[in-house]
Amino acid sequence: MLNYSYIYTQSSIFQAMKTAIRTILLLSVLTLFAGCSNRPSADTGFEPNGRWTKEKAKEWSERTGWRSGCNYVTSTAVNQIEMWMKDTYDPQTIDKELGWARELGFTAIRVYLHSAVWTTEKEGFLDTIDNFLSIADSHGIKTIFIFFDDCWNPDSEYGPQPEPKVGVHNSQWVRDPSDNLRDDPDALFPVLKEYVQAVIGKFKDDDRVLWWDLYNEPGNSEYYTKSLPLLKAVFAWAREMAPSQPLSSGVWHSRCPEVNNFQIENSDIFSYHNYREKDYNLDHVLLYKAFMRPMYCTEYMARTEGSLFQTILPMLKEHNVSAINFGLVSGKINTIYGWSDVHPDGEEPDVWFHDILRPDKTPFDPEEIELIKKINGKQ
Repeated sequence: MLNYSYIYTQSSIFQAMKTAIRTILLLSVLTLFAGCSNRPSADTGFEPNGRWTKEKAKEWSERTGWRSGCNYVTSTAVNQIEMWMKDTYDPQTIDKELGWARELGFTAIRVYLHSAVWTTEKEGFLDTIDNFLSIADSHGIKTIFIFFDDCWNPDSEYGPQPEPKVGVHNSQWVRDPSDNLRDDPDALFPVLKEYVQAVIGKFKDDDRVLWWDLYNEPGNSEYYTKSLPLLKAVFAWAREMAPSQPLSSGVWHSRCPEVNNFQIENSDIFSYHNYREKDYNLDHVLLYKAFMRPMYCTEYMARTEGSLFQTILPMLKEHNVSAINFGLVSGKINTIYGWSDVHPDGEEPDVWFHDILRPDKTPFDPEEIELIKKINGKQ
């Protein structure tokens, strides 16, 4: 079988490849190999492992089209739990902010769920998700939901969430599932299976859902291969529900080769994260085209890292890679500050890290607004 992770980790080599000939030759070889793995045994639309065939994925992509959008957290929520709990769910702000997103020409949003809300609220949580989808749909926006996440604070629980730490990026964002539950998978996995299948089961034929992002950055927070059992499990649980929407989990780091291999071999569409400058992102785009799947860059745009709307968004559209930047309206998650750029005085940084608008709708950079609208056909 083709070692997908070997291909992925060779991306640094591309940085030294400055001629088009080298890129074309390497891509030709990769395309040859990528086409040899996991062929369907019959014209069923599915490969033996349950993944969509390239043909089925292509048909879906042609029908849904190129998408531009953002990772969305309401400005009034400090994390996923506060966004979704019945006592703090904020449909008025969501409606307002997604209206602004539509004015930018965004047609997709990527949104984090959290299992702690479902384990407490069950049917109420499903009703809240339905309400959210209705709001997004009223603005012509499709939703990508994320189930699990290995980033930021290790432990979480349902209930009032702590206030944000002043000037600290994502100071109260929480992993899902909570780290203190992971040591007992025999107890945890049945609960998570019920959660995933309840959500997908309710919305598996709902065209307001664009696709399912099953696990954000598995292996982050130094979990590495400890996340692999849950990653495998969530794909199996989702496949059992036979959703009409595709499944994916985004490749994000070369230090997780076993995780990367599983993601690539089981995702219906190819998704990835890249917060680097244009040339680095483009190298990865050219590399990933070898897998011959519809492509989504589900996290980009970190200004102080060199990932800019002005350079990345036009490039992604040129290569038919749907573009989902991080952030829309600055708020309690404090993502205008960099990952390690702490501002204890709470003052705005001169250059925002993520996000586009302030809560009063004024932009960080008016020129960005014009560019985004132009690329998205709103001018």
